Amino acid sequence: MFEGLHFGPRFEVAARSSIGLGPVTRAENQDNCVLIDADGNAGLLRGGVPVAQRVPGWPAGHLRLAVLDGMGGHGHGREAAEAAAEGLLAIPACSDIDLLSAHLDALHADLQRRFDALGERGPRPGTTLTLLEIPALGAPLLWHAGDSRLLEIGAGSVAPLTVDHVPATAYAMQGLLNEADWRRQVHGEHAPQIAQAFILGNTFADPLRLDDGLFALTPDKLPPWLRALPDRRAVTLRADCSYLLASDGFWSCADPAEFIARWPRLLSGRDAQAGLGALFDEMAERPPVGLQPDNLTAIVLRFRPHRRDETALPASN
Repeated sequence: MFEGLHFGPRFEVAARSSIGLGPVTRAENQDNCVLIDADGNAGLLRGGVPVAQRVPGWPAGHLRLAVLDGMGGHGHGREAAEAAAEGLLAIPACSDIDLLSAHLDALHADLQRRFDALGERGPRPGTTLTLLEIPALGAPLLWHAGDSRLLEIGAGSVAPLTVDHVPATAYAMQGLLNEADWRRQVHGEHAPQIAQAFILGNTFADPLRLDDGLFALTPDKLPPWLRALPDRRAVTLRADCSYLLASDGFWSCADPAEFIARWPRLLSGRDAQAGLGALFDEMAERPPVGLQPDNLTAIVLRFRPHRRDETALPASN
């Protein structure tokens, strides 16, 4: 989808964004994605069309990957995702999670002011933002808001590396939902509800009202079974796995777990481009039961095969 981007000697990256698959689709693609390569060349969507541009002063070897899903239930969902994507190009490369978070909090507040100035009725628009920042040296950084996901896909397993910002997570944080019920509601079924989005704000701080700020899910706020997955942290990338950043159109169906269980077969043993193609082909040719019309955006990241004997980039704990 984005030609001419180069992600250095360590990584393969492939990305695709679609209005959707199946007999019924959305009226427009409200998703977006951002890729900044090792040479400072970037790709994103403008008006639903892939475009490329140069990021001045980008350090060699540094990567930024992000998936955004504009909130279709609110006005200007596509515009919100596009504005956030554009804003990511202006944030300097970061190798510290606190610095990255500060830049994103500032962008969130700036875009809130911009959309509020339109003076339109109803809730302001929002977008998910799941971002992976990979310095040339040092640990990769994960920053997450919403219900898009980063997943680690091995030869026979799929492990979420993000926690969905949905009402079920808020209930679990309040001690009102146990682990089994949380996993059933979040990963065993799909509901188009969200408790936090970039630009929109959050209902984690107070479930009865929308707070303007972003609410970081830190280990002390999460229940025990989720404490290893705070949404602003350094992560470890394994050389024997593929990594998928994806919008929720891929699990907007009656039985998400059944469909996601197919993904190791689709991605294992394939390069990033072939694995991404296999995932979209599976959606088109063998869609999950009860697939709902939704946009589809995914980025596949994996180590190049000649690096397979290395386990690289450990998290700094």
